[in-house]
Amino acid sequence: MLGIGEIGVIDSFEDEELSLKFLEMGCLPGETIELERIAPMGDPIAIRVGKSSLCMRKAEAAGITVKFVENGR
Repeated sequence: MLGIGEIGVIDSFEDEELSLKFLEMGCLPGETIELERIAPMGDPIAIRVGKSSLCMRKAEAAGITVKFVENGR
């Protein structure tokens, strides 16, 4: 999992059922992804995919396979 401010590239999805939901939200393989924020209790999280900000549960985000690219901040 990425740390806050770290940037990665979406590689694939582990859960076929959630993959359609991810695709509809703009989470496409090859797209950059950045972890922006984590809620005080640890769930949900806010991510930036391309130019969009999305919130999702950590359990859902765990289904996205990401290749680490860099520390954005």
